[in-house]
Order: sequence, then structure tokens, then C-alpha cells
Amino acid sequence: MSLSVCHRIRPQLAKEKIEGCHICTFVTPGEPQVVLGKDKAFTYDYVFDMDSTQDTIYANCTEKLIEGCFEGYNATIFAYGQTGSGKTYTMGTGFDVTIPDEELGIIPRAVSHLYKGIEQRRQAAADQGRPVPEFKISAQFLELYNEEVLDLFDTTRDIEMRKQKSHIKIHEDASGSIYTVGVTTRTVSSEAEMMQCLKLGALSRTTASTQMNVQSSRSHAIFTIHICQVRVCAPAENQDNETDNRLANSSSEVEEFETLTAKFHFVDLAGSERLKRTGATGDRAKEGISINCGLLALGNVISALGDRSKRSSHVPYRDSKLTRLLQDSLGGNSQTVMIACTSPSDQDFMETLNTLKYANRARNIKNKVVVNQDKASQQISALRTEIARLQMELMEYRTGKRMVGEDGLESINDMFHENSMLQIENNNLRMRVKAMQEAIDAQGARLTQLLSEQANQVLSRAGEGSEEIGNMIQNYIKEIEDLRAKLLESEAVNENLRRNLTRVSSRPPFFGSSGTFSPALLGPDPSQETSDIIEIAKKDLEKLKRKEKKKKKSDREEGDGEEDEEDAEEEEMDAEESSDESDSDLDEKEDFQADLANITCEIAIKQKLIDELENSQRRLHTLKQQYEQKLMMLQSKIRDTQQERDRVLHNMGSVESCSEDKTKRIKAEYEKKLSVMNKELQKLQAAQKEHARLLKNQSQYEKQLKKLQLDLAEMKKTKVRLMKQMKEQQEKSRMAESRRNREIATLKKDQRKQEHQLKLLEAQKRQQELILRRKTEEVTALRRQVRPVSGKVTRKLNPPEASQDLSHRAPAGRTYSASGAPNGARLYHRRPVGVYSTRVARGKWQSLERRISDIIMQRVTISNMETDMNRLLKQREELTRRRDKISRKRERLLAEEPEVEKDVQSLNEELESLLANIDYINDSISDCQANIMQMEEAKEEGDAVDVSAVVGSCTLTEARFLLDHFMSMAINKGLQAAQKESQIKVLEGRLKQTEINSATQNQLLFHMLKEKAEFNPELDALLGNALTLASDLMKLCGEAKSRTKARRRTTTQMELLYVNNCDSGPDTPTRDFSVPLHPMAETSEGAGDLESAGNTVRDRDYMLPTAGLSSRMGSIGVINPVPVSKSSRGGSLQCIHIAEGHSKAVLCVDSTDDLLFTGSKDRTCKVWNLVTGQEIMSLAGHPNNVVSVRYSSSLVFTVSTSYIKVWDIRDSAKCIRTLTSSGLVNTGDTCAASTNRTVTIPAGENQINQIFLNPSGTVLYAAAGNSVRVWDLRRFVCTGKLMGHLGPVMCLTVDQTGNGQDLVITGSKDHYIKMFDVTEGAVGSISPTHNFEPPHYDGIESLVVQGDCLFSGSRDNGIKKWDLTRKDLQQQVPNAHRDWVCALGVVPASPMLLSGCRGGVLKLWHTDTLSPLGELRGHESPINSISTNSSCLFTASDDRTVKIWRARGSLDGAADVADAIDEAVSN
Repeated sequence: MSLSVCHRIRPQLAKEKIEGCHICTFVTPGEPQVVLGKDKAFTYDYVFDMDSTQDTIYANCTEKLIEGCFEGYNATIFAYGQTGSGKTYTMGTGFDVTIPDEELGIIPRAVSHLYKGIEQRRQAAADQGRPVPEFKISAQFLELYNEEVLDLFDTTRDIEMRKQKSHIKIHEDASGSIYTVGVTTRTVSSEAEMMQCLKLGALSRTTASTQMNVQSSRSHAIFTIHICQVRVCAPAENQDNETDNRLANSSSEVEEFETLTAKFHFVDLAGSERLKRTGATGDRAKEGISINCGLLALGNVISALGDRSKRSSHVPYRDSKLTRLLQDSLGGNSQTVMIACTSPSDQDFMETLNTLKYANRARNIKNKVVVNQDKASQQISALRTEIARLQMELMEYRTGKRMVGEDGLESINDMFHENSMLQIENNNLRMRVKAMQEAIDAQGARLTQLLSEQANQVLSRAGEGSEEIGNMIQNYIKEIEDLRAKLLESEAVNENLRRNLTRVSSRPPFFGSSGTFSPALLGPDPSQETSDIIEIAKKDLEKLKRKEKKKKKSDREEGDGEEDEEDAEEEEMDAEESSDESDSDLDEKEDFQADLANITCEIAIKQKLIDELENSQRRLHTLKQQYEQKLMMLQSKIRDTQQERDRVLHNMGSVESCSEDKTKRIKAEYEKKLSVMNKELQKLQAAQKEHARLLKNQSQYEKQLKKLQLDLAEMKKTKVRLMKQMKEQQEKSRMAESRRNREIATLKKDQRKQEHQLKLLEAQKRQQELILRRKTEEVTALRRQVRPVSGKVTRKLNPPEASQDLSHRAPAGRTYSASGAPNGARLYHRRPVGVYSTRVARGKWQSLERRISDIIMQRVTISNMETDMNRLLKQREELTRRRDKISRKRERLLAEEPEVEKDVQSLNEELESLLANIDYINDSISDCQANIMQMEEAKEEGDAVDVSAVVGSCTLTEARFLLDHFMSMAINKGLQAAQKESQIKVLEGRLKQTEINSATQNQLLFHMLKEKAEFNPELDALLGNALTLASDLMKLCGEAKSRTKARRRTTTQMELLYVNNCDSGPDTPTRDFSVPLHPMAETSEGAGDLESAGNTVRDRDYMLPTAGLSSRMGSIGVINPVPVSKSSRGGSLQCIHIAEGHSKAVLCVDSTDDLLFTGSKDRTCKVWNLVTGQEIMSLAGHPNNVVSVRYSSSLVFTVSTSYIKVWDIRDSAKCIRTLTSSGLVNTGDTCAASTNRTVTIPAGENQINQIFLNPSGTVLYAAAGNSVRVWDLRRFVCTGKLMGHLGPVMCLTVDQTGNGQDLVITGSKDHYIKMFDVTEGAVGSISPTHNFEPPHYDGIESLVVQGDCLFSGSRDNGIKKWDLTRKDLQQQVPNAHRDWVCALGVVPASPMLLSGCRGGVLKLWHTDTLSPLGELRGHESPINSISTNSSCLFTASDDRTVKIWRARGSLDGAADVADAIDEAVSN
């Protein structure tokens, strides 16, 4: 069964339409064919255009697979395509609560279909009175992330577990099926439960955002449904079998059950992607590489299975775990459907082309599909098949179709073939009779019509004709013709009956006398019939005996002839006699077969005679018994009648009073009775005589029967003897044929030996010539050594061909010496083959070299074309943006000042020019795509010359020759590449230096003009456009400065720019403005000497700290101020202090107006005094990282693993309580005994991710596992927990409502945000009051509340704003950062939101509109936490520092500056 391939084209995205992308695909109406570009067509099983619906795709692709699963067939459906092509949407693994039913994917529809089918089968069985089938459904959900198989049903799995080696193993059973060990298998009983499992696994899947897709799958997902079905075996089709079974079971039916199993794989592959298009870096890039490696292995497997030239080669299933898991689906026991998803836009032309070629290869894969039954069911099925076969064979024996000969061999009866031929002839005759009857009817109707017309003409001449009379005459004539036909038929039947009656009457009666028995009752005379048959049998038997004697005589003569012929064959080997012998053998064989057929026919006749005699004997015996019984009955009746007569006469004599009349009457009656009985007695006596005569004849019949049986047995023996002779004759002819074949083979072998010897002699001759030429060259070389000449003359005297031959024969030349003949003789026999193979190898190398050059040129050409197409696409995108901007400007101008025609006219002209440019670029893109298609076709044609075939045909010597040349080529190419790379590096260094010098001079000029611009407003406005240039300049200078190892004593130009800040100038401006934003001062990377040195120490632990950092790098942390540079003074966010003291990454931070609390991976929590800038105390003794810290009324709460420590900082930092995730409370510090780091979590406990206090400080909420523990701090007891999440709770925040209730908002790894209303004194499990929808595409990392608004940051790189009053989504920013949004904070006394990501970037957002206000790189490492007090913001990072920020300026001013920059860039 071939693998089915479907092609789906997704609709164009709004982004693609805005960018002006054209559609490059066309679906042929009514045909499953898609045309890419201008004329490149691909044909698949199904093709779905952009307007196709989910229901159509499911009905065509998946519905039949589900029905097949009920019959025990495995199934697989997988979606393949580039990232963002709609695979997850098609499969239905991307869950969104707002999705309508008509947009449900394949998996939800398949689950619904599965359970509906189960219910229908159960209902049908119940209606028919059969046992209801039993179904057991189980599910598995696997994720293949970075070549590690992960279980998505494992709720204990953490994000850090992805980097560890998976414990799931892949195995193969004895039948070749693939199964996994260590995977969670969930038994599912309903559709809702199945969807819940699917939803849970899908939410745990790894997704991230790239430049091509907001929610890109970063792993391959395989959702498997296992179906186990126990049902009654299907009834047999043959009713005779059912009857036989009922008889065998004595009318007691026993139901037979069978067990069918099936598995359905739903595979959602991650999209193939190019890093330069997705813009992936870091983990995203590693994921993309892993995805492409898995898809490459899948492509290799498809090529090995689908390419006819590679089908006999090894299939590399084990190259990737993806192909190993799908081994059953590709070329194994599974019905597989592949859905190729593509984009219609021309900017994805190359990805679409590769996907279509990928799917085209998959169409050639053949799967071996069988029903999955248990061993008992398989055995029952095999026995049923065997019973059906035997019953059919028995029926053939009964009907006479098959028969067994005397030698035990089965054969087809000739009567069966004859009967079939007669039936065919009978049918043909019936058809002819029917046709003739129709012709007769037609002729009769024609005759009737002609006669009626003739009569009408006669009447019309007489003047009496009319229409009624004509119709009457026609009816009469028709009736007369019908009666005439019936009369003829009756006469024929009568004649037939008369002949039968004459034949019956001519036969003599059974009894000789004319009695009451008619011949019709007794049938024909058996004696006459038997005598006729016996006479015929005697004559035939005599003929057979004469034939047998003649046959034996001819056999003896043939035996003598064969001996003479054998002697003649030994003496003469002549071809003509052998041919005559074969002809005579054929004639003898034909004679044997004819005799055998005649004897078989005679045996059948004799057998028929014997059967007739036996039947007549049995009939006579039956008649004898009947007549004897009747005779005895009549004799007893006569005796009884005579006794009655005597008794009556005696009574009459004794009774005198009886009258004479009465006596006479009685006497007459008795005499009448007596006469009737006498007549019957005579008849019976005559029958007895006839019976006696028949008994005499019976002995003769028995003798004849015995004689015929003996003759029949003798004839059968003769038949067997003839068959043996035929076999012996065939064996002799076969041996003679094999003897002749051996002689022919011997002659051919001798001919080959002669040809081989001839080739050897020719090779020796060539070898001698070569040796002679080489000796001549050696003599010439020795003469040159004696008389040296210049190099030019030497090169002229030595032709290139000779030098090449010498170079190729260098190894042989080394073994040859003038020491003696042995070495020379040895070389004399070896060299010819070496020289010959070297010439062939040189030819193969030249062909391979040409092929490699062609491939390189093709790939370079295609790469250049792709580069040109990408450049054209970028130009079109830029022109499209300019067109949209000019259109908006034109519309705004018309709306504000309709009378200004001059400006509108200029805009119209510019717009027309842009449209013309866009059209030109579109034409160029189409031409480029056509050229790429032509190159691909040429590449496919060139691939027909298989390089592997050339390499595979090489001998060992040729292979060494080719390997030597390949090594030389590789070394030369590597040397050339290294030289080019060194040249490029030199040129890049020169270019870099030139850019730095140019940027420095431009910056000098910029600052000189800036000083003059203070007195000239127009100059100041012109210099506003130079901000970006200055930023790039400082970035370049900063990179150059970071590479210096020691400070120069001379002053550079850049140092002159920043006299007051020493070395901070080059490092300061490192802003990265992705869009025109308000400039924000960033001093995080060294606004002064202290900061720069601090960064150096933090980033490079192996460098020694400077003298100025001795106080900072001690055991006590210090908060140091950060100098402010000129470029940072106008920013809206400024770093003012930096706190250092932790030895590892800082994970959490909390603050008040006076105190700062930080938790780190060094297992300590530090308390800082913000007034003095010093570390107050360090809270140590934690088992692992301190992940969360909170402060309330002199109590500090720190979290590590599953413990919450409560510290009283008034009493010398003493731990007074230890709370656990399970709800236990321990007095004192229970973890103080362990001094080493403890990673494991005790049994029954969960990792605590974050804690939060309510505004009054009386209740503590701890996020532990999937729930949130609630602690009453007044009594230090656990009062309950908040339930409802399916995944671990990662973050939470607490607010207070107007009536004093705690409003707890939690974010989980299951992508959902839930809200809980917790009243004072509430105990037990509390369910959420609201579930915020739609959810994020990945886990929630941070939450913050401002007034009635909630802001959430997620791993999907997005930020959402929720309205707590209406409980709905207000706004969202899908790609707020390029990495996880790890922390959020509200800027104090300002409507601004600060967000930090895992890439170390800080961004400011307007809280009302979520519009971006600016961004800067706050840290070089991930930002883990943000905290605020009444005046400052605090950010904690993996770079072991906490930075303190202050917001400056008003928001309106920032917006004005942003608008001014946007306008300057547009101008």
C-alpha cells in the first residue's frame, strides 16, 4: 500500500499582504495538481487550496484511517512543512479556548469520530442480539526536543529537566514493531477525558517566538492512541460452512471472540527553518539545528524508501530518534498519510519548493499493512481459512471436478472440462434458439401483414374494402398463423410420442404369458438388455487383449532399438542423429499417451458395464423377495379359504333347517371366490417359474461379473505399467538433454579460456612494450645525469604524458631495481593490470571531477539566485512600507487641507513611481523563481548520472587512486580556503579600523557642532538626526576599547571627548533601538572607571581586581553610585547605583524605602541598608538557591527548594520557623545541619517557586507544585490551598478588594492565569473564581497589578494587559521581547511599566496603551526579578549584581521626543 500524500496551502497572512507578497501557487481545478511558479507542476493524492476547510481535509485524509483502526490496522498522519505553514493548526494541537467547532483540527475530530464509532458498534451489536464489543483506549504524548524523547504527560517534569538525558527508551519487538519504555500511558474512557489529556500535553509542549512565527513549535510532537478491541468473530460468508458448523456443534452455537489492536500516531513535526530568516539565536538556534537534523534524517529515510535506485540499500532509521519512532509508519505496518503544508507567498518560494519535492519523494513509499491480532485470533483465522479451503476441495471431489489416480496423484477430471464446454455450447445454442424464435416471430408478423395487405387489395378492387374489414382480416390471418404454428408443434410432439410408444411396445414383456402386468410397469427386459451388454463387453475385451499383445511386442522391439541407438551414440557424436533421436522420442511419447488415453476410456466403459450388472442383480434380488412374500401370503389365504369352505359345508350339513336357496347362494359365492383365487394362483405360479429361470441366469451373471472384474483389474495394471514406461522414457530424454547441455557448456568454457589466454598474451605484449619504453626513458635519464642540462630543456625533453606515467608508477618504480631478475620478473607480471586500471581510474576521476565541478557551479548559481531573490523581497518590503506611509500621508493631507493640490500631486507622482518600482521588482522576482526552477530541473536531470554507481564499480586499485586524488583536492581546497579566509580577516580588520577612524572623526565633528548648536536652534534641529550615528559610533569605539589590555599613557581622540568621565565614553552608548524610541540613558556597561572595572571582574573571573575594587570585592557587599554621562542625562530611566556582593547569580529581590533584600544562587539572602549603602547581614544556611524573598514587619521570608525560612532580623538574624510545601511547621532552622548543597526534594514535597504576602502582612501565599499554600502568620499554621492549575504555579501576586478580601492572581506553566477570592479565615481547598482567557502560548513568568489592571509576562515573549473589573483582555504585545519576559514592575509615580527579559534587555511601556517608550540593555545576563519602592526600581540579574534605577522626566515629554524622532526618520 502506497503512502498517501496531501498538499495544503494556507491562506496569506495579513503581514504578507501588507508587505505586498504575491501568490506563487496555482491549483488545477478538478485535479490534485499544484503548479509552483510558472510551469512546475506537482501531483499528489489530494490538493487543498487556500479556501479549504478543516472538515474537508479530515473527510479526505483521516476518516478512512479511523475506520481502518476498528478493523485492526495501524495508522499514522503527520504534517510537514516550513515554520509558520499551518501544521499545528491542521493537526489541532495548538489549543485556544475561543476556537470555533468548524476550525477544529484533525486530532479533535479524530477523537470525536473514534468514540462515535465505538458507540455505534456497541449499539449495533445490542440491536442484533450479539455480545457487545469491548474497547480499551489509551493515549501517549511524546515530545522530541533536541533529540531527547520527553513525556508530555509527566506532570513532575520541570523546565530544567529538558537539558538532562531522558530515561525513555525505544525498542523493537520480534515482529519488527516499535515500542517505548518509560512513557506514561493514560487509559481514557471518554471523549472529554481524551481531549483533556491532549490539552494537558499540548500546553506542556515547547514553543517560542521567531521572526517567522509568533508561536513556533520547537519540538516534534507525537500523540498516539492505542485501541484494543475484543469482539465476536465475523460470520463466515459460505452458508454451507455455517450448516456444517451447526451440525458439528450439535445445534449448540458457541461464539468465537477475536482481539484486535491498533495504534494511531498523530505527528506534528516542527517546521524546517533557515536561521537567517527566523533570526534565531542562542537556544532558539540550537533548537532549529536539532529540528533540521531530525527532518534531514527523515528525508534520508524517505529517499531510501521512495527512490527506486536506492530501495535495496540500507534504510537509516537509527540516524534520528524521530525516524526510529516512525519506523512502523515509513515502510512498515501502517496506513500513513502525509500532509505537506506550504505558504502561497513568493517570499517563501524556496521553502515551498523544497517541501513539494520532499512530499513528491514520499509518494513512492510502499507500506506492508496487516491486521493486528493476538495469537489466538490469528490461529482461529488461519484455521478458518484452512477449513474453507478443505471444504471447497471436498465439494470439488463430490462434484467430480477432482479425482485421484491409481498412483495417488490428484488431477482434474476430464468430465468436468467436458461438462463446462457442453454448458457453454448449451448456452450458445439457447441464445441461437432464442434469436431464431425472435426471427420466426418477426417473419410471421411480416407474413401476416403481407397477407392482410394482399386481401385488402383484392377487396379494394372488388369495391368492398374498408378499414374495419382490413383489421378483421389481419386478425384472422394472425390467428390462423398462430394455430398453424401450434399444429406443427403438436404434430412434432405427437410423432415423438408415437416413436416412443412403438419402441416400448416392440420390447417383449417381462413375463412370457399375457398377464395383467404391463411392460410399462415392469420396464425393459433385463435378460435381453444384460445379454446385449455382455456381448458388447466380450467383443471390446477381445479387441483390448489383441491391442495389448501388439503393444508388448512393439515394446520389445523398441527396447532392442534403444540399445542399438545407445551404441551408435557412444561411437558417433553427430548432431543430426541426436535430433532424429529426439524426434523419435517425441513420436513414441505421443503413441504412449494415445494408448494410455484409449485404455483409460476402455476402463471407464468396462466399469460402467460392471455397474449395470451389479444394479440388475440387486434389482432381481429385490423382486425375488417381493414375489416370495406375495406367494406365501396368497397360499396362506387359499388355505384359510378352503378351511372356511369345509367349515361352512360341515355346518350346512348339520343344520337341516337351512333353505336350499340360501345354500346355493353361499355355494356360488364361495365357488366364485375360489375361481378368483385359482386364477391368482396360476399367475403366481407362472411368476414363480419365471423367477426360477432368472435364478438360473443369476449364476451365469455372477460368473460374467467376476470375469469382467478380473479383466478390469488387469487393464488397470496395464495402465500403471504404461505410465511407468512413460516416466522412464521422460527420464531418459531428460538425461540426454542434460548431457547435451553439459557438452555445450564445456565447449563454451573452452572458448572462454582461449579468449582469456588471448587477452593475457595481448596484455603481456603491451607490458613488454611499456617496460621497453620505460627502460629507454631510464637510459635517457641516466645520460642526462651524466650530461646535465637546464630545467627548460629538461621539461622540453620530457613530455607531460611520460611524466604523468612515471608519477603514477612511482610505487612500482621503487620496487624495481637493478639488483637482479626476481623483482623485475615480479613486476613483469603485475604491471599490465595496474597500468590498465590506472587508465580506467584516471577516466573515472575525470568524470567525477567534472561532476563535482558541475554540482558546485549549480549550487553556487542557485545560492546566488536565492540571494538575489531575498534582496528583491527586502526591496519590495521597503517600497511597500514607503507606499503605505505615503498613502497615509496623502489621506491625512486631503482630510486636513483639501485645497492643497500641489502637495497632493507630488505625492501622487511619488506613489506612481513606487508602484512602478514594485511591479518591476515583482517581475524580477518571477524571473528569478523561473530560473531557480530551471536550475532545479537541470539538477534533477544531472542527478540521473549517479556518482555512487561510478564509485561502486571501482576496483581496489581504482578506489585507492580516486582516494588519493580526493585527498589532494581536499588539501588544495582547504589551503585555498584558509588563504582566502586570512585575506578576508585582513580586509575586515582594515575596514574596521577605517570605520573606527571615520566614526571618531564624525563624533569629534558632531560634538564641536553640538557646542555651537547651543546658540543656533536651526543647527540643533539638524543635529537631531545624528543621534543614531553617534550611538553606532560609540558602540564601535566600545568594542575597540574592550579589546585593550592596558591603559595607554597618551590621550586618544575618544578620551578627549569624555574628559570628565575618563574611560567611560566608549562603553556608554550601547543602546539598541529596534524602532525609533525615546532615548534612555544606559550606564549599565560602564559610565565610569569603577563600573567598567566592575564589569571586567564580573565577566572574567580569571582577571585580578584592581586596587579601586578591593572594598567592593570583599565578603561584605557595597552599594556604589554610578556616574552619569552626558548622553544619559536626557533619558527617562537612569541607573544610579549598583549593589555587588553576591558570588553567584541574584535570583530575587524585595525592597522597602530603607531596606533591600536579595536572594542568590550562593544560598544566601543579603539585607542592605539603602541609606548607608552597606550590607547589614547575610542570611545563610539554605539547602539550595534562594528563589524568592519577602519582608514584612521585621520578618524575612526566604524560599529554597521546598522550604520557607522565617527570619527575625531584630534578633541577630535568627531563623525562628521553617515551613514546608506540604503544610508542616518546624520550630527553628531544620536545614542548618546540612552544610552542602542539596538538590533533591524530600518525598511528598514540591518545589516552591514564589511566595507573596497580602497587603496587611498577615497571610503568606506560597506557590508549591500545582497549588498555592495559604499560611496564617499570626498563628503560623497552614489554613488551606488554592487549587485549579494543571501545571506548576510559577508566579503569583496579591491585591486587596474594597471589602477586605485578598485577591490572589496566579500564573502557571499550563499557560493560564487564574484569580482567587480568599476571605479572611477561609480554610480547605479553594477553587478559582475566574480563569483569564485567551491564555498565553507558553508558561507565565511574571505578574504585576496596577490599580484595576493586571500585566502578565510569559515565556512566549509577550505581554498582556487584563482588566480586573471586567475580567477580560484589554491589550497585548505578542513579541514584546526577543526572549522570555522574566520580570515586570510598575515605575513609581508614573504610568509606565518596566519589563525585563532573559536577554538582559529592559523596556518601558505606557500602561494605558502598552505602546513602547524605549529600551536599553540593563544587564549582560538574564534579568530574574524587578522590585520597586516609592522612588526607585531594582533589577536582579545573573551577572551577580542588583542595579538601582530612577525614572526621570515626564511621560508626555518622552512621547514628544519619540514623535519628533519618528518624523525625522520618515523625512
